Amino acid sequence: MENSVAAAPVLLTEGAVKEVKRLMDAPGFDTDQYLRLGVKGGGCSGLSYMLGFDKKEPNDNVFEVEGIPCIINKAHEIYLAGMEVDWSDGLNNRGFTFSNPNASSTCGCGTSFAV
Repeated sequence: MENSVAAAPVLLTEGAVKEVKRLMDAPGFDTDQYLRLGVKGGGCSGLSYMLGFDKKEPNDNVFEVEGIPCIINKAHEIYLAGMEVDWSDGLNNRGFTFSNPNASSTCGCGTSFAV
């Protein structure tokens, strides 16, 4: 099993890094988990983004962003390479947002895209 850390295929903005680290610093956080970035079928445009903490699986590539251990399924990299994840803390929109240069179209919810 390969344990090398690859170059980061996605970018986390300063705001996203701050929010992820805040979540990781919460009492009871399982430090064996990685930040998983991925896609799944569904959503308004055909594919939806996934972002959450998860255990590493055999088909995952490992990378690090600002000290945050991240994983991405090798099959999802084609959809996510070059994507930027941001954290928005405004009055009308609070949460993680995704800016994906590979998306041919996105929808208003900001979490669904097509290629």
